[in-house]
Amino acid sequence: MIQKANPKRPLSPCVQVCRVNQGTNACEGCGRTLDEIAGWGRMTEAEKAPVWERLEAEGYWPPSGILA
Repeated sequence: MIQKANPKRPLSPCVQVCRVNQGTNACEGCGRTLDEIAGWGRMTEAEKAPVWERLEAEGYWPPSGILA
């Protein structure tokens, strides 16, 4: 079965502000961990869904002024 991406979300949460917080090991721009960033292209939509939900809950997505 082919899983389709959520049409309200882009292919990636990357906002091209790539700085890793050494304390959390997460990107300050998009909120993903280094493991999530490295594996994003191989992840299924089902694997991405909880990451997207966490990014939304933590206020990383949508970025200010986008998709408001």
